[in-house]
Amino acid sequence: MAPCMCSKISTADSLVLGALQIMIGIFHVFMWYFLLILYMGQIRGVFGTYEPITYKTGCALWGIIFIIAGGSIIRAVRHPTQGMITFALMMNIFCMIVAVIASILTTIELSSFNSVSYRNYGQAKLGREVSRVLLISYPLEFSIALTYSIFGCIGLSHHHNEDTLTAVTEEAESTF
Repeated sequence: MAPCMCSKISTADSLVLGALQIMIGIFHVFMWYFLLILYMGQIRGVFGTYEPITYKTGCALWGIIFIIAGGSIIRAVRHPTQGMITFALMMNIFCMIVAVIASILTTIELSSFNSVSYRNYGQAKLGREVSRVLLISYPLEFSIALTYSIFGCIGLSHHHNEDTLTAVTEEAESTF
C-alpha cells in the first residue's frame, strides 16, 4: 500500500484563512449597514422604492456567519481538540452553503431591474453596484471555506488516527 501523501494545513495558513474569513465577514456587515442607510433614505416616488431580494433577506448581514467561522478556525488552531476542529469544519461547510445561496440571490437581483422613480434611481444604482462587489466576494469566501474544510477533514482523520495509535500502543504496553 502506498503511503499517504496528503498533509495537514500549517498553523500559519490556518490562521491566515481564519483572519481572511473574519475580514470578509466584517466587510459584508459594513456593506449591509451601508445598504440599510441607503435604502432607508429612499423617497416614495411614482414607481415606489427599490427593495431587492438581497436587502429583504439581509444577505450581506450573513457575514456574521463568516466571522464566526473564521473565529472557530483560529480557536481550533490554538486549542486543537477534536470538538473544536469538528465545530470549525461544520461552520465552514455552513459558510459554503450560505455563500452559494447568497450568490444565487444576488444573481437573481442583478438579472432583473424593475423601474424605480427618478428620485430613487441613483440609490438603486449604487445599491446594485454594492451587490456586484459582494457577488465577487462570495466565491472567495466559498474557496476559503472549502480549503479549510478539505484540510480540516484531513487533520481530523490524522488526529483520530493518532488517538487510535496512542490507544493501541498503550494497550500493547500494558499487556507486556
